[in-house]
Amino acid sequence: MEDIIVGLDIGTTKTCAVIGFLNENNQVEVAGVGVAPSTGMKNGVIVNIDNTAASIVKAVDDAELMAGYDVTSVYVGISGQHIKGENSKGVVAIANRNRTISSQEVKRVIEAAQAIVIPVDREIMHVLSKEFTVDDQAGIKDPVGMSGVRLEAEVHIITAATTSIQNMIKAVAKSGLQHRDIIFNPLASADAVLAKDERELGVALVDLGGGTTDLVVYMEGGVAYSAVLPVGSIHVTNDISIGLRTSIESAEMIKKKFGCADLSLVDSAEMVEVPSVGGRAPRRLFRQELTQIIQPRMSEIMEMIDHELVRSGKKEMLAAGVVLTGGGSMLDGSVEAAERVFNMPVRIGIPGDIAGLKDVVATPQYANGVGLLKYGVRMNRFRSQGRFGVSKPGLMSRVKKILEEYF
Repeated sequence: MEDIIVGLDIGTTKTCAVIGFLNENNQVEVAGVGVAPSTGMKNGVIVNIDNTAASIVKAVDDAELMAGYDVTSVYVGISGQHIKGENSKGVVAIANRNRTISSQEVKRVIEAAQAIVIPVDREIMHVLSKEFTVDDQAGIKDPVGMSGVRLEAEVHIITAATTSIQNMIKAVAKSGLQHRDIIFNPLASADAVLAKDERELGVALVDLGGGTTDLVVYMEGGVAYSAVLPVGSIHVTNDISIGLRTSIESAEMIKKKFGCADLSLVDSAEMVEVPSVGGRAPRRLFRQELTQIIQPRMSEIMEMIDHELVRSGKKEMLAAGVVLTGGGSMLDGSVEAAERVFNMPVRIGIPGDIAGLKDVVATPQYANGVGLLKYGVRMNRFRSQGRFGVSKPGLMSRVKKILEEYF
């Protein structure tokens, strides 16, 4: 029987479960998908564990029904403003007799690079190697087998609030599942939507979620910068609700059906019907009026992202431009709004290189779920080789102890 993997994307507005496996053609195959509204999340973090657990149960049950498999464990995505990224370097001497670099030296130098001072209320989630330097030779991706006397590693370290990680794991456990690993959302999305040459050339992945927007910059194949912004598509929905004096539910429906982020793309004669509140009759208005509400907010979000790109110091080196993904990128005119602000090529990132239910998940809103599935498949294959990043030793054991005490 196939080794079944589940990616669980717990977002501010929706919870998505994607079930799949590695098929006989060595391709990730999607077997089931389930989606449920998120009622226990705010701005990417859990505010109600019971409600979050209920959303997880609904999404996983629907995915199981579609796939015909029962699952017991999941790979979970996490986001929120509490997540921070920083670059670090480590150096070690090659002490063995023949001065040949082995996997042990690589492990030692990455451990040296992750020896940074962090607050007691934070945990290291990922230590992502960018490149190595052997003596004076820089830009090396895999130094194993090379000769030298000095090995240096440059890494990108992603940390998160311990309480947010614990609450996520508690919610998963309360839903009757085990977590296999917790992954920073845009790293998973990148697995699903970015091409290898884009990462090498330089690309910014922007994951427009419901309550947050995640940014990861790739240079020469590695992560060079990451950030989480406290804005998302739910802010567009709120603006529509206030501007048109309608409910949040109706505003979300209007946004998805008629919303546009660029006024130049809207026909001046096109009309939209807006449900009213309090039993009043629906109203009709020009679609351009709706766009005039949406465009300023989307421009503001893009300008905040642009500010982070400038802050990263990498904006001028993004030869592959920007890739937008996540549910918020499905709004008409998102690419045009982004290109106007970033002044560089922008495309929508859709999950690719998958089999099975690829037509079902071929939209940006499933990028994270599919990416988590791919991450899980790769972790299963390379866990024994230790080739997929480095996690902080003891994190999972400490979390397990916390859970045992909690339950």
